[in-house]
Amino acid sequence: MNTLSTEELIAKSEDANNVLIDVRPIAAYNGWTLQNEQRGGHIPGAKSIPLQWTQYMDWVEVLEEKNVSREKPVVVYGYDNDDSLQMAQKLDELGYQQVMTYDHFLNEWAANPDLPLDKLPRYKHLVYPGWVKQLMDGQQPSHFDAEDYVICHSHYDHIEDYQKGHIPGAIPVDTNSLESTETWNRRSPEELRNTLENLGIRHDTTVIIYGRFSAPVYDEEKFPGKSAGHLGALRCAAIMLYAGVEDIRILNGGITSWESEGYELSTEEHTPTPIDDFGTDIPAHPEYMIDTPEAKKLLKSNDGELVSIRSWEEFIGNRSGYHYIKKKGRISGAIFGNCGSDAYHMENYRNFDHTMREYQEIASAWKEGGITPDKHVAFYCGTGWRGSEAFMNAWLMGWPNISVYDGGWFEWCNDPENPIETEEPDQSLLKRI
Repeated sequence: MNTLSTEELIAKSEDANNVLIDVRPIAAYNGWTLQNEQRGGHIPGAKSIPLQWTQYMDWVEVLEEKNVSREKPVVVYGYDNDDSLQMAQKLDELGYQQVMTYDHFLNEWAANPDLPLDKLPRYKHLVYPGWVKQLMDGQQPSHFDAEDYVICHSHYDHIEDYQKGHIPGAIPVDTNSLESTETWNRRSPEELRNTLENLGIRHDTTVIIYGRFSAPVYDEEKFPGKSAGHLGALRCAAIMLYAGVEDIRILNGGITSWESEGYELSTEEHTPTPIDDFGTDIPAHPEYMIDTPEAKKLLKSNDGELVSIRSWEEFIGNRSGYHYIKKKGRISGAIFGNCGSDAYHMENYRNFDHTMREYQEIASAWKEGGITPDKHVAFYCGTGWRGSEAFMNAWLMGWPNISVYDGGWFEWCNDPENPIETEEPDQSLLKRI
């Protein structure tokens, strides 16, 4: 098996026919320096396929999803020779005949400031289990300098989800405390202030948030959202950013990633210590949430997009997506952002282990659909959860002008004056992830 020098890899990188695979953990790919490398990030153009994924039976499907063809030369690199060689051997067993390795990422590529590296712009806000564990153990993990932190286990009106096991020291956060149970929109500034202060969260508190994904089944569960806790966590994160929490940290992959690392869960319940003052006006970022009047203006503008983060069946009006929403269809003029299979799944924005999909994949799909960071992009779904997860993807990418249309389909369809569509749209509106 051929091992490339740095000079040879540079030459290979100029050929679009070659595929470059980064087998390091996703956190390292995004920008975290896990092996004390001088610079974080990944070699431009590399695809993220962590070696640990090969422990799952269905990991080979990732190769097809990422267009890693047997007909193309493949270059594999990682932190050390063993990791890259293991992946190369697995590819060889699958019939990949042109597999090469690059073994100088740490000592040559990352060490040379003249060689390019890409990273997720706000990678510091997408944390990994080891980072959280260091924090809990009283250590000083990288990129943390706040005076205090709070770990939040998100659930939707289902405290049993917290009680059956959570990250030690985490407090439960009910999504209902941040969004109205009548409209499912964000709560009023006064209510948000009360909620955050009761949770012991100031504007300058570091908030680490996560949830549990328990495979909701729409047709079998009356309240599928109770099994979609990590999706609810992304909704909470978006609302907290809107309110003014300055340092949101999302545990990538939720509680699944914590358990995958072999860390223990706790059933000991923790009660937050309330504070007297959130410390800043709410909302500190009103631009992160828009309502129906602003959504209508956006639909008429030439420099904005209203993006539907819903399933295809919802988008074309075959189903509403929710037990409590009867009307079917889509907002007239919205474009398709495709969440996945239904209202409680985000397969097209996540990897199979529930971590966020490689950010270039999301950005590339959006770009093909005309969804670009130079526009005002507002994401919506049925009531805000899926729209919030797409919003958080864009926020982590550093997009400057993004929002959640908070009312979503629920609010829009309840006004008979609002135009809706139900047929299959013009092909120009199909922005599939």
